Amino acid sequence: MCSYKNNILQLAFGVVLGLSQGITQASDYVDVLDLPAKPSALAVRSPLLDVANAGQRLVAVGQRGHILYSDDAGQQWQQASVPVSSDLSAVYFSSREQGWAVGNDGVVLHSSDAGVSWKKQLDGREIGDLLVKHYSALATAEPGNEHWPLRVAEGQRLVEEGADKPLLDVWFADDKLGYVVGVFNLILRTEDGGQSWTPFQDRTDNPQNFHLNAIASIGDALYIVGEQGLVLKWDDAHQRFAALTTPYQGSFFGVVGKPGEVVVYGLRGNVLRSTDGGSSWQPFDSGLQVSVTAAAIDAQGHYRLFTQAGHMLVDQSNNARLQLMPQQNPSPVAGAALASEGSLILVGSRGARALRKE
Repeated sequence: MCSYKNNILQLAFGVVLGLSQGITQASDYVDVLDLPAKPSALAVRSPLLDVANAGQRLVAVGQRGHILYSDDAGQQWQQASVPVSSDLSAVYFSSREQGWAVGNDGVVLHSSDAGVSWKKQLDGREIGDLLVKHYSALATAEPGNEHWPLRVAEGQRLVEEGADKPLLDVWFADDKLGYVVGVFNLILRTEDGGQSWTPFQDRTDNPQNFHLNAIASIGDALYIVGEQGLVLKWDDAHQRFAALTTPYQGSFFGVVGKPGEVVVYGLRGNVLRSTDGGSSWQPFDSGLQVSVTAAAIDAQGHYRLFTQAGHMLVDQSNNARLQLMPQQNPSPVAGAALASEGSLILVGSRGARALRKE
């Protein structure tokens, strides 16, 4: 009887201890949007998703709020001060000093010191309210327009869902005008460097709300690519992103280009090139069935495209076929940028590495 009682007491004590530990852990919980990224000597080897140029400096972003910068073409990296621990998906600098990074939880970060330190400008807890306020004002101004109440309802849904609104890419024309894009046609525009944001969901030809995976300017044109063959181009006359017709209906992950030419790339090795501003497209034969996930233009002006398996493809002077280049210890590539001395810096699941110029 005594033994049975002891067992019951031990069980009860264990339950109470477990509950108290759970309460303590719950009280210690901090949202990743309020938790600064932790310094880590292993950050440069942790998953990184994008890399960009800030003048001659390189800045890379990745998981757990890691932002790294290098002033020696990727040989050494330092970790930036970041106020969040959300995974970051993209980074862009409009000048040497001014840069923005975006990622999960609708987070938008800004740096005014070339990527050394960052401040949060926006997060997913605010985005739903932005939509409700913006489209409610339009609904009041145009009571007969049935489109605006639908947008208000969309904003209310985002409010109820909480902060989970991944932003996938960012682009700025200068230190003031810029866009962030993300899942389910999420797109916001700023004209004051990120101090305020305007929803632009009604300014895209994307009625099915496909994900917007990437945004980039090629010459004077601004493009967005996304799911189901979606390619949008900014139409200045109509002040909206107009849909372009493409021969591929799978997802595109990125866009790159040079004067007179734009290239989009995505699932199953599909790469398309247009020399007439997106009016027509020609296949760029990769010879692969693996998704192309990153691209850059090398010091010789050639496209270099990279896959989720670590392949590297190079264009051969307007040849319709891309050449597969041998790689030592290939690893998945999520982003690429040209360093000032001509090497390519690649980031992916194994962190950052330099691909020295040939």
